[in-house]
Amino acid sequence: MAHESHESNVGRIWKVFGILSVITIVEVILGIVKPHGLHFTNLFGMNLLNWIFIILTIWKAYYIMWAFMHLEGEKSSFRWTIVAPLAFLIVYLVAILLIEGDYIFEVFKNSTIKWNF
Repeated sequence: MAHESHESNVGRIWKVFGILSVITIVEVILGIVKPHGLHFTNLFGMNLLNWIFIILTIWKAYYIMWAFMHLEGEKSSFRWTIVAPLAFLIVYLVAILLIEGDYIFEVFKNSTIKWNF
């Protein structure tokens, strides 16, 4: 009877925990400090700090899929069938939210309707 040895994933779990923690800590620090150079520099109609938050969040989401859905051991084509639609939908959702939010801001900013919320 063959006895298979079980490989411990404790080191891998701590590595994933460390990477996700560092990204989250950077996001929290940037959210608290709001560096003037990032907060008041616009890129494509939005400040650079918001772009950094969006990129870091997408990076964390990808890494969570990579680690916890065990995509690192799969073929490249299978990984892309999972990651590409999700990445597209996240970018699409962010774009729609930003476009609609800017529209609502402009309506309230340039009209006689006052902010009541």
